[in-house]
Amino acid sequence: MHLTRSARLWLRVAAATGFAVIYVPLVLVVVNSLNPDRSASWPPPGLTAHWWTVAWHNSGARAALWVSVKAGLGATAVALVLGTLIAFAVARRRFFGRDAVSFVVVLPIALPGIVTGIALNSAFSAVLAPLGVGLGLFTVIVGHATFCIVVVFNNVAARLRRTSGALEDAAADLGAHTFRAFADITFPLVRPALVAGGLLAFALSFDEIVVTTFTAGPGVETLPVWIFGNMTRPQQAPVVNVVAAVLVLLSVVPIYAAQRLSADTATSSRV
Repeated sequence: MHLTRSARLWLRVAAATGFAVIYVPLVLVVVNSLNPDRSASWPPPGLTAHWWTVAWHNSGARAALWVSVKAGLGATAVALVLGTLIAFAVARRRFFGRDAVSFVVVLPIALPGIVTGIALNSAFSAVLAPLGVGLGLFTVIVGHATFCIVVVFNNVAARLRRTSGALEDAAADLGAHTFRAFADITFPLVRPALVAGGLLAFALSFDEIVVTTFTAGPGVETLPVWIFGNMTRPQQAPVVNVVAAVLVLLSVVPIYAAQRLSADTATSSRV
């Protein structure tokens, strides 16, 4: 498609504006974390790492970080197991209701977080409470796993659709049993998709706040919930900026790694 010079110019301006709306606020968060002024005045009178030291010694922030890590690892583990099994069933088998299963698996990530949170809170109260299991880290992991499964499922299913089953059939013809064929042929092919899906699932869980609010219960506070609870406290504003900056940086790493792995997987499949 041929575009005129003015059309290309307007597209560049629109793209630059869109990126600025997304990323300039994130840059401001990082800059404010280095602002020596407690009131976050702008422009900052200087730069300092003092608040980073204060945030490191903040017991509440460190405890919330550890809860977020445990919740993210737990939800990612559940998502890797269930998402991979469902992806293999949908991509490698033909059965009645296959499309319905795919739709049901993907639906949670499209639902508003508050709807998912209310639904899970009601389900936990009705099912787990009579059994003596209250809201806590376990329910947070279950809640996060409902949408983390989607990213693992999508990554693995997409990889399996680009991978011919003839390789597995050839291994079976050569005498390899099911588990040997999986270990030698299938798993190496889907491993990049598993790693990418796991990284995305962890990042998604680590940043979640809406579902966490409805499933955490008293005494369980993840890092996003801690940030939200301390935003209105003037004395905690610099520390909140530091924690928010850390959250941004921790989110970028797994997402970038997952993007690189997905790109490498797509390139190898074309070869």
